[in-house]
Amino acid sequence: MKILVIAPHPDDEVLGCGGSIAHHVARGDTVHVLVVTRGDPEIFPPDIIEKTRGELAKAHQVLGVSGVEFLDFPAPKLDLIAGYQITDAIGKTLKRLAPRMLYLPHRGDLHADHRKVFDAALVAARPINGCSVKTILCYETLSETEWGYPFGADAFLPTVYIDISSHLERKLQALSCYQSQLLPAPHPRSLQSIEALARHRGSTINAAAAEAFVLVREIVG
Repeated sequence: MKILVIAPHPDDEVLGCGGSIAHHVARGDTVHVLVVTRGDPEIFPPDIIEKTRGELAKAHQVLGVSGVEFLDFPAPKLDLIAGYQITDAIGKTLKRLAPRMLYLPHRGDLHADHRKVFDAALVAARPINGCSVKTILCYETLSETEWGYPFGADAFLPTVYIDISSHLERKLQALSCYQSQLLPAPHPRSLQSIEALARHRGSTINAAAAEAFVLVREIVG
């Protein structure tokens, strides 16, 4: 099975579903990652941007990601970009890669870039015109999802769990590659907090560790 993980920024893909990526790779699935943004040079110095992308390459090697693409929209300024432009760019990737399964950020995340990516990707993945996507799952991103809006459909209410008991250490190893993004505990972007969430999600399904997702759509047939 071919899988596409869409990340608003580098490290979201590992935070949200790094263990699941390793799980898919171990099953023989092919996993690609699409990073929607590039740090705006008015905010992020070029050397920091290149350092982060170097960290991404190392993390993806740990997980076994088959390929990565960058759309290079400015971060954190997606709210200034017309939604159709992001949708069109994502749509071209979907058409070229033809993934069966899609992982997206959650629509209720605090970061506006995450919400914009969710909206654009959902339009791009409409089940029309021969779209290959059959399953869409939204992942949770520590320091974004848990600080989001606790109202209605914006709340993260997981309905799908992937057992990553055999892949938690690999996820933590991949996250360790993102030294520029990690912070000391008890910050949610610490290795300790990330492991604690995986253990908590695992206990929900009587497993040592898990990642949780919200199912947006699944087409069976």
